[in-house]
Amino acid sequence: MVRADLVAAAFFILLGVLILYGSWTMPRLEVRRIHPLTVPGLVPGMLSTALIVCGLILGIRSLRALTAGGWRVFAAALVSVGARRTLAVITLVLVYTLGLGGWLPFWAATSIFVFAFVLVFEVWLSPNPKPLLNSLAWGAGLAMATAIAVTLVFERLFLVRLP
Repeated sequence: MVRADLVAAAFFILLGVLILYGSWTMPRLEVRRIHPLTVPGLVPGMLSTALIVCGLILGIRSLRALTAGGWRVFAAALVSVGARRTLAVITLVLVYTLGLGGWLPFWAATSIFVFAFVLVFEVWLSPNPKPLLNSLAWGAGLAMATAIAVTLVFERLFLVRLP
């Protein structure tokens, strides 16, 4: 875990620096006489600074606790079942948001995402895999119900137009 903390610290510091740069380059809206404490990049800048500080604290703590053979344990954790499941979640979410999000209507993208999620985690990455036909039926029903419910709640209750 010490090595994982070191890698996570580097990631958080890099992410914080990128967000800080993005918030610094946001328009300041001086032309519109916006007060300096209400500029759009202020809150992201403060949050990114906090992220950088937390990353530094995590990195310093992990450097102090370095142990022999830690990289082997870290590499073994990267190929574990938990790591594969985490990678599957990240992949599915990225495909949903970046791939399907603007290309399909919201209800269709959501139903595909839920259907794929059910199949991946009940059939392929489950310690006790379910039969494929049962998972196909369950996934299709859950996908339709979720897509309909979420679309109706956002469009009718919250009055949000979905893409």
